[in-house]
Amino acid sequence: MQSIADSANRGILKGLAEIVLIISNNPNAYALKRAENENIKAVCIERKSFEDEKSFNGAILEELQNVEADIVCLAGYMRMIGQEIIDIYRGRMLNIHPALLPKFGGKGMYGCHVHEVVVKAGEKKSGATVHFVEGEYDTGKIIIQREVEVFKSDTSQDVAKKVLAVEHRIYPEAIKKVIENGL
Repeated sequence: MQSIADSANRGILKGLAEIVLIISNNPNAYALKRAENENIKAVCIERKSFEDEKSFNGAILEELQNVEADIVCLAGYMRMIGQEIIDIYRGRMLNIHPALLPKFGGKGMYGCHVHEVVVKAGEKKSGATVHFVEGEYDTGKIIIQREVEVFKSDTSQDVAKKVLAVEHRIYPEAIKKVIENGL
């Protein structure tokens, strides 16, 4: 989130994109504090506050529509997005994944878990992928990918650091690409 905010304020997205809302389902998410620091509207919508998934997703959708969001960027959001939200934002909802999809994607493949599997598999390369969100984890069309080298001596933490640096660079690039290719 911070790299997107920085890019919108001073980088490749300046004049092209503005962050109008941060939504978290975790009241302790640091993104909420970052939003406050950046003077960006933020809301926490906790699943436990709703009777069912439909009303939870409805609350998220309402917030997005209230600010007339054009693009939705997932960054650290650890829940499956409701199909009703995906349908409205199809082709305009992006996610970042800490591996080179289609390898090492899917349910349970997030954060340190991905890097541990990459190292255990003896991969020589890993990286990050920004893709469109579809109804299944990590299956949407790839917008951009970048590779990092994985050395035999690398730990999962080493790979995580390399991949995170790439993630911070490519997410704003992917957003710019989506904007320039027409919404």
